[in-house]
Amino acid sequence: MVTRSEVLDGDIVLVTGAGRGIGLGIATAMAAAGANVAMVSRSVAQLNEASRGVPGSLAVPFDVSEFAGLSQVVDDIETHYGAMVNTVVHAAGIHARHKAEDFDLDVWRRVIEVNLVAPFALSQEIARRQLAAGQPGQHVFIGSLTSFIAIPETSAYTASKSGVFGVVRSLSQEWSGRGIRVNGIAPGYVRTELTEVVFADPERSAHNLSRIPMGRFGVPEDIAQVAVFLASPQSAYVTGQMLPVDGGWLSA
Repeated sequence: MVTRSEVLDGDIVLVTGAGRGIGLGIATAMAAAGANVAMVSRSVAQLNEASRGVPGSLAVPFDVSEFAGLSQVVDDIETHYGAMVNTVVHAAGIHARHKAEDFDLDVWRRVIEVNLVAPFALSQEIARRQLAAGQPGQHVFIGSLTSFIAIPETSAYTASKSGVFGVVRSLSQEWSGRGIRVNGIAPGYVRTELTEVVFADPERSAHNLSRIPMGRFGVPEDIAQVAVFLASPQSAYVTGQMLPVDGGWLSA
């Protein structure tokens, strides 16, 4: 159990995809750093179970791609805590693996909608409020190795995560001069439900491990601590960056 600190000192942090995997790891670390955490996920049962392990958290069942409801969700979170959201972390995401020539376009569009359009729309909603109130903020997007490189049979995911890096740069250019820092984290291979298909293939798993100079796969906590850094005053001069947290994969 991580001892609670005051790095975030009561900040309101909204984490999407918080019911499992990297999102849950980030929500847990934010709470341990002193934040009040609103945990958003579309899976009600999974979210309720996860939130019980995050002290002081608020469980918010919601599908982030339901754009018409974004304003009400943020309203409910701010009403519950009696303060504006300081930080949003976009950890919700989906994946689909198909050869490019066989990729169903409806599935392709759905990946783009959830991974790219939804986080932009939520950041837009939160930033409008922060800018109107003159309140500083931190927006943290979750990219991927595919924000930088191509991996076979992931054309939709690669497009979405490459786009996320573009959104990070663009929003940082527009908002950082007005007090809102925008950054991203590009995880390497972290074992979660989303990536289990990779780890289930021993040959592929061994090949991937051989590419990592640190000699191990990541765990959600590796990503979570970087998210806390980006949400905190310790990163006050960091904006517009996509930080790889990959055990050295991209440097090898």
